[in-house]
Formats: sequence, structure tokens, C-alpha cells
Amino acid sequence: MTGSTSSASRSSHSKGEKGGRSRSTHARPISTANNGGSEEEDKDGGVLFLVNKSGFPLDGQTWERMWGHVAKVHPAGREMVAAIRNADCLPKPSVPAVPNYKASMTIPEWLQAIQNYMKMLQYNHTGTQFFEIRKSRPLSGLMETAREMTRESLPIKCLEAVILGIYLTNGQPSVERFPISFKSHFSGNNFHHVVLGIYCNGRYGSLGMSRRSELMDKPLIYRTLSDLIFEFEDSYKKHLHSVKKVKIGLYVPHEPHSFQPIEWKQLVLNVSKMMRSEIRKELEKYARDMRMKILKPASAHSPVKQRSRGKSLSPRRRQASPQRRVCRRDKSRHLDPIELTGIFRPAVMDKKVGDFSTLNEVGYQLRI
Repeated sequence: MTGSTSSASRSSHSKGEKGGRSRSTHARPISTANNGGSEEEDKDGGVLFLVNKSGFPLDGQTWERMWGHVAKVHPAGREMVAAIRNADCLPKPSVPAVPNYKASMTIPEWLQAIQNYMKMLQYNHTGTQFFEIRKSRPLSGLMETAREMTRESLPIKCLEAVILGIYLTNGQPSVERFPISFKSHFSGNNFHHVVLGIYCNGRYGSLGMSRRSELMDKPLIYRTLSDLIFEFEDSYKKHLHSVKKVKIGLYVPHEPHSFQPIEWKQLVLNVSKMMRSEIRKELEKYARDMRMKILKPASAHSPVKQRSRGKSLSPRRRQASPQRRVCRRDKSRHLDPIELTGIFRPAVMDKKVGDFSTLNEVGYQLRI
């Protein structure tokens, strides 16, 4: 969960201004001007939310800004920062192995292996998000960022965990993934958090990262989407947070090279002003709609031009003559399989088969 004022306890592993192992080529300059509402200057829960936009290795400005922020928010302040930066020898950070799916694994076991991997990366308490996640970016670009996370093995936050979870579950078509975002209120401040919702074999669960163990992963045991959301809401109450809004996106495609962006907020519920019965009704209707999209034929997902009433797809088709209307309305004549598909055009078949000069390009393709 972003925006909490808890202490910073872990920094990035021995990466100075020129150190690092990344092969990233997405370095971007960081503007120091106050542009009024940039991602790096936004505050969540009253705490400055910083993002590394320089790629890897971190540039000098991002590196110093991170340590300066840690010195301000950590209880030990500059003494802790000086002790780490001036140490002669620091322990080498561990690099967890990326989990590999095995045929003997069940889906719940595989999801638990992914969650354990995220926990080994640890939550990022430095106040600087190491990997820039632009929500409008195509899925293919976000998957490249996820691969970079596995190479760097740095601590991550909730938004990075969602992208990493999508990346690691891409090989399981039976596992549907969708983002779930929360806006909560505590002590006069608003906090934002996001997890990766999971649906498989009629059960719901989640993957994610948070400072609070109750606000990240949930086992694949919830029969309805509303049961999962209410479980998160109850978990928020344990930490004295009141949930204001819940946003739920669409299923994320399993094609890692897709140029389609993730739909983050297809459904927005102002839960603080709704009864639980109303919330359940809206969530179950939405969950049913999402499941129905899976059952549609593949042609429904392709951008096929639909024929509007009273119009023809053929550019040279003129208004039907009375003779043609009679032909089209003659229910008694035999229809061959081509006509039954709905693609057949009687006006075209009225022409002689041997008279190819009278067939336009569209008509010829339909005959084939």
C-alpha cells in the first residue's frame, strides 16, 4: 500500500551512481521543476511518492534524492543513512530465483510460489519506486519492465507487484487476472493500493505486495468476487482504514506481446456511500459479465465490421429491386450451407456462374 508513513528499512543493493547490472536502455531525464502534479511530486497519504525515471543504473540525482528522502522519514534519520553509506563492508543482498512452473504443481501451489518470490524481493520502504509503471503503456512494454524486475531483484511496491504477477502467470490460460484498486482514508489522509485479482476454477484470490500482510495476497478460496472484496474491506478495518472507493479492471490478455493497455478501472464503486447488499449486487453482475466474455467465440474479439440495419457492406450494392426482394423473401427455396452461414448474398448468385466479367471483387471473394 502506497503512502504510509512507516519507516524505511531497506535500500537498493549496492548500486552507486555508476554501479549496477541492468541492461536497460530506457533512461529518461528527470525534471527538477515543479510542474504541478507530476507523478514524482504526487503525495499519497501525506507522503511524497518518488519514482525512478532514469532507468538502471540509477543516475546521481535519483540516487541522492532517494537517500535524502530516507533521511527525512526514517526515525534514525541521517545517522542511519550515514552508517550505511560510510560502511566499509556491506553484506551482499540475496538474489531469489525466479519460480518455474512444474507439471506436478496445482494452480494454488503455483500462485503461492509466485507470492513467495515477491516476498523474497521484499517490500520497498525507501520511498522511491525503482521501476516506472505507466498505466497507459501497452502490455508488451509492461512485460519488458517485469523482466527487468527479475533481473535487478530489487524491492518492489504494490503497482510493480501487479505487473510482475501478470508476467509470471502468463503461461496459465486458465488463470484470469484483473487489477483491483482501493482508496482508503485514515487520519485525514487518503491512501491508494492495488492488487492483482485472480479467478480460476470458480474461485477468487489475489497476488500483491503491501506493508500489511492482510492487504496483499489472498488464497484462491472465495466463491464470489464480492466475498474477496469484503475480505479486503475487513482487513482495512483492522488497521483503522475506511475504504472509500474500489476500482476493478478487465481480464488481462495472456498475450505478452499485445499492444493493448491494461484496463484498470472498468467498474468504480463508491463503497463508502453504498450498502453491502448494493455492493454485492454490482460486483456479482460485473463478475458475471467478465466470465461471459470468456465464453464468447473468438470472432467476437476480432475487429469485424458489423453490418448496420438498412446498409450493405458492398460498396457497389444498389437498392434491391422488387424481383430481388421476392427472391430474398422466398422461404420455400432450398438454402445450401453457404447461404445458411449468413455470408451468402442472393443478389450476387443471381448472376451466371460463367459470366466472370460481371462479378466485382467483393462478389468473387464471396463466391469462393
